[in-house]
Amino acid sequence: MWSSDELLFRNFTELKNLKFDDEKVSTTTSREQQKTEDSVEKCYDRFEQTQFLNPRVTQLNRIQHQQYLDLMLRNLPSNYECLDSSRPWCIYWILQSAQLLSFTFDEQTLDSVVQFLIKCRAPTGGFGGGPGQYAHLAPTYAAVNSLCIIGTQSAYRAIDRDSLIQFLFSVRDADGSYRLHVDGETDVRGAYCAISCAKLTNVPEPVLKELFAGTADWIASCQTYEGGFGGAPDLEAHGGYTFCGIASLALLNQANKCDKKALLQWTLRRQMSYEGGFQGRTNKLVDGCYSFWVGATIPITQATLVGSDKSMDQTLFDVEALQEYILLCCQKANGGLIDKPGKPQDLYHTCYTLSGVSIAQHSESAMHPQVLGDIINELLPTHPLFNIPPKSVAAALSYFSNNSNKDGNDSTWRTEN
Repeated sequence: MWSSDELLFRNFTELKNLKFDDEKVSTTTSREQQKTEDSVEKCYDRFEQTQFLNPRVTQLNRIQHQQYLDLMLRNLPSNYECLDSSRPWCIYWILQSAQLLSFTFDEQTLDSVVQFLIKCRAPTGGFGGGPGQYAHLAPTYAAVNSLCIIGTQSAYRAIDRDSLIQFLFSVRDADGSYRLHVDGETDVRGAYCAISCAKLTNVPEPVLKELFAGTADWIASCQTYEGGFGGAPDLEAHGGYTFCGIASLALLNQANKCDKKALLQWTLRRQMSYEGGFQGRTNKLVDGCYSFWVGATIPITQATLVGSDKSMDQTLFDVEALQEYILLCCQKANGGLIDKPGKPQDLYHTCYTLSGVSIAQHSESAMHPQVLGDIINELLPTHPLFNIPPKSVAAALSYFSNNSNKDGNDSTWRTEN
């Protein structure tokens, strides 16, 4: 029987030897790194001083996080004023975080969410960032994920797969790359959002082949000399783009098109020795959101290497250290999670820090999770390729398989018509 005692907190006194050494050459970058480490050190020192007096110091503030999410969802108009083009994203971040925490909203609230997302659906297919806005692949991905998390008949019908496919064709370029919106910028996020939406809605195989002809080759061309992926060819490797790159190739069953070993080496180097969390780029600061973007990239990449390397059966990153960073440095006492100490909570970091913890806990086995601290810290699993619950993925695939009214060869899906 699994026990939470299997994972232990590191010796933070000994860890001080791992703090950054600027070798007596002070730069803006080195000063920012030292400042961040100092703020993290205060969190770790506080833990060492209080761990025996206050057992809650090792606990996930589950109730406070649930209250924060509930408050944010029920006050959407006021909370969306500065994120007017990201409304489906805010909904997705809330719903995904709530699922990880085993928190469920009532049916009336979820139905209201479905009705709102229907208003975000564009006449040309796909979803905009809010009612009346142009269709864009990023909020389309967020809306599709949200509706699949809700998983009701009305939620699935709100996706309207036929017009979604038309939209995907409208933003596809001849080389297989994807623009985020019609006449918009091209980067690997667009390809990932398109692939994820198509796969999750079980688009018929003949249409998938046409939609993503050449896409894997274009994505592979975004891999850099470091091993990670940039947003487009010849750009710097970045944790978020790297996730989009390898997750896309995995979903297309074409991970062999990239250098997987170089990718794995690059992602493993992104875990910070002292802080325990991940950075998103070389020589950058730790950031809670990369707990998922980089944390999920590692098991995805390992999974593509399992057949050729038995050492890939075990998680290669330090799952204890990552959970330490989130538990001790990224929680707000009044709910919500953050980038790093001193930052305010927000929905984006709440979603991706929790998602990263879930990946760390369940990357080897959902039956025997690797949970640091109190047993109540265990989160539900998330699907590493879609970042929604695995049960939501299975239910969506089943629904769209059983409710397809196309044979996969209908020319009305093509942009030239």
